[in-house]
Amino acid sequence: MRWLLPWILATSSILQAIAQTSTTMTPTIPAATEAYTRTQYCKWPCECPKSPPRCSIGVSLVTDGCDCCKMCAKQRGENCTEADTCDFHRGLYCDYSGDRPRYEIGVCSQIVGVGCVLNGVRYNNGDTFQPNCKYNCTCINGAVGCIPMCTNSRPPLVWCPNPKLIKMAGKCCEQWVCDDSKKIRKTSPRHISSAAYEGEDEAWQKNCIVHTSPWSPCSKTCGLGISTRISNDNDQCRLLKESRLCNMRPCEVDITKHIKPGKKCLAVYRTNEPMNYTISGCMSKSPYRPKYCGICTDNRCCTPYKSKTIEVRFECPDGTEISWKIMWINACFCNLNCKNPNDIFADLAHYHDYSEIAN
Repeated sequence: MRWLLPWILATSSILQAIAQTSTTMTPTIPAATEAYTRTQYCKWPCECPKSPPRCSIGVSLVTDGCDCCKMCAKQRGENCTEADTCDFHRGLYCDYSGDRPRYEIGVCSQIVGVGCVLNGVRYNNGDTFQPNCKYNCTCINGAVGCIPMCTNSRPPLVWCPNPKLIKMAGKCCEQWVCDDSKKIRKTSPRHISSAAYEGEDEAWQKNCIVHTSPWSPCSKTCGLGISTRISNDNDQCRLLKESRLCNMRPCEVDITKHIKPGKKCLAVYRTNEPMNYTISGCMSKSPYRPKYCGICTDNRCCTPYKSKTIEVRFECPDGTEISWKIMWINACFCNLNCKNPNDIFADLAHYHDYSEIAN
């Protein structure tokens, strides 16, 4: 057994060395993760420029998320933060889901809403599109709002006695030219409103660029119909659809009998006696004697060129009262430019010799 002693001693020395090493070595501990510091996009006190920025047409001027300064709202697909606000007038919100776990920088996304159908084409809520080169439209929860793109052209009223709007090759918007060879048509209305060429600058209301589309043509050529428009002229500066009742002409009256001998048109027709408006069994509390657009025996059609909106109180059989906005026709114009009543762009056309005044 003596020959085993050196091996046992050597083994013992090795085990002792391993034991000492294990007791003296410090175990490795993962480094603690540093706490994440959130970026502060808002700074106080507020430091704003002297004048608010000028935003592109259709882009809202809003207060930033810091409640400090005015800014042009971020549009769909653009980055947003707690300071950079998405355009809520277009139904946009800041989606931070793609920036986990920081949730600092988001993307402006569309709130799910009702889509729109225009000329057989379906658009999703929030979609911006151009049905043609003259209009830029947006689908807003089932309603289509359009902004004319041809807005900078003005007729040369001072030096040109007979301006004419013509189509130029290679250009979308018509251009004014002076045509001295022709006299003003007798069918042109006598009233030429200078208001058609004034006030074209953007309207401001409580830091909101107000956009209001013209009223659409009446949904019916005779009898009671509906006319609509899109406007953000409200306290919230939100694009909303407005509607009013309209009655271009009575269906039960043969207006051709009232055309004077030798004439082919009657521009305006008016009943002899006042009447009450009726809708769904409710009757207006006061009688009215409205004007109607007349009729022609040739290919011309008579449409309003001067109108306003009035509010009429109705009394219903159950004793309740309601109010409706109604189109009040002041003057009509018989012309060859007959349009489909369902064409939403009909009243957006700009004529040099008369204006559609609808307040």
